[in-house]
Amino acid sequence: MVGHVLFRTTLALATALACVPARAQQAADQPGFWDRDGLTGNWGGLRGRLADNGVALNLVYVGEVFGLTQGGVKRDTVGDGRFEATVELDAQTAFDWHGLLFHATAYGIHGHGLSRCCLQNIATVSNIEALPGDRLFTLWAQQALWDGQVSLRVGQLAADDEFVTSRGAALFVNGTFGWQAITGADLPGGGPAYPLATPGARVQVSATPELTVLGAVFSGNPAGSAIGEAQALDPSGTTFSFSGDVFTIVEAQYQPAVDEGGPWGNGGQAPVFKLGAWFHGGPFSDEHHAAGGQTLADPSSGGVPATRRNDWGVYGVADVPLWHTGDKPDGGLAAFLRLAGAPADRNLIAFYADGGLTWKGLLPARADDTAGLAVAYAQIGSAAAGLDQDYRHYGRPYYPVRDHELLVEFSYQAVVAGWTTLQPNVQYVAHPGGNVLVPGRTTPVGDGLVLGLRTSVRL
Repeated sequence: MVGHVLFRTTLALATALACVPARAQQAADQPGFWDRDGLTGNWGGLRGRLADNGVALNLVYVGEVFGLTQGGVKRDTVGDGRFEATVELDAQTAFDWHGLLFHATAYGIHGHGLSRCCLQNIATVSNIEALPGDRLFTLWAQQALWDGQVSLRVGQLAADDEFVTSRGAALFVNGTFGWQAITGADLPGGGPAYPLATPGARVQVSATPELTVLGAVFSGNPAGSAIGEAQALDPSGTTFSFSGDVFTIVEAQYQPAVDEGGPWGNGGQAPVFKLGAWFHGGPFSDEHHAAGGQTLADPSSGGVPATRRNDWGVYGVADVPLWHTGDKPDGGLAAFLRLAGAPADRNLIAFYADGGLTWKGLLPARADDTAGLAVAYAQIGSAAAGLDQDYRHYGRPYYPVRDHELLVEFSYQAVVAGWTTLQPNVQYVAHPGGNVLVPGRTTPVGDGLVLGLRTSVRL
C-alpha cells in the first residue's frame, strides 16, 4: 500500500509540475530542448528551488519491446516498461544536519517479460522484467561520518545497488549483467535485488584513497519465510519481513590512482577491481539427494530433498580501460570480467562468468554513443546434472541433462537527446534454463534469438 501511494503521489506531482508553463524569457545559459537533462525541463524553476532546499526528484521511464524469432517455448513479441520515481532529501542542505541523506524509490511496472512467457531461461532477457504493478523498492537513511570516510545505511535496501556491480556491464540489457544469474537463481526469492529489496544495514569504509570496503546484512528472503513466487507474495514491496534467516555480503574495492604518465592517464578512468563473498544462514534443498539419502529420481525417495544448512559464494569483478579516446573520462575501449562460484550440492548454478567489451565514441560523429558485446556463462552444478542422469536411469532415457546456459548480447546505446537514449540489442541464448524440457514434451527448449529495442527517458 505504501509503495502504491508513493508511486501515485509522485506521478501526480510530476504530471502537475510538468504542466507549469516555462518562463516567458528563458535565461541565456539555459540548455535547449534537446540538450537539457530532463524532458520536462526545470518546471519553471521549481526543480532548481527544490534542489536549493535539498530535495532531488528523479523520474525515469524505460520502455522496450522484444521479439523471440527463434527457439524458446513459443515465438512471440512482447513489450514492457517501468516508471521509476526516486526522491532524495539532503538533510545538510535542508536543515543543516551534516552527512544525512534520505532516499526512496518506487516503480510502476507494466507489460510482460519475454523470459517468463516464452524463453524460460535463467539470465532474464531484460533487467526491468518483473510482474506488473506498483511497488516500493528502496527506502533508507544514510549517515556519513568522519568527512565521508565511513557511511552507514539502514532501511529497505537492495544488494544490487552497490554489490557485484560493474560499470562496463551496466550498458547491457540482460538482467544477468546487473544482479548475476548465479545469485538470482541460488538465493531464496532471488535475494535482495530488483524488484524486491529487504530490510538491512550497510556500512562502507574508505580505508585508503584507493581501497573501499563494504559490508551489509539483509533479511534473507524478500518474501519472508513463505514459499512461492516472491514477487507475487509481496506485490507492493512493503512486506518488510525480518524472517527468512540472514543474508550477509562483504566486498573490497580497489581503484588505483590515475597517473597521467601511466597506462590509464591522459584523462581516462582508472581500473576497478572487486573481491567479495556472501553467506546465507537458511536451510537449502539438496539438488540431488532425498532426505533418506537416495537420489530424488528414485520413485521410492518420496520426492523430499535432503536439507543443507547455510549457503555461501565468492565473486570477483574487474573493470579495465584499454584505450582512451576523446575528451570524456569514459571515452574509448574498455573491458569487464566477473567470476562467481557457489557449492554445487545446494545450488542450481555452481559457477558463473560474464565479460565483455564496451566502446564509447566508436563512431567519430557520435561521441556519446556506446557499443558493447558481452557474454555470460552459467554452469549447472554437478548435483543437479547428476539428478538428470539418474532420471535417465529410472526409465526416462530421453531426459535432457542440464549442463549450462550461454548468453551473447550486442547492444548499441544511442544518445538521442540529453534526456533520452535509444538502444537496439540482439541476444542469443544457448541452452535456455541450462537445457530444460519444453513443458509437456520430451525435447529441450531450443536456443533463442531475441531482437530488442529499448528507450529510456528522463522526465
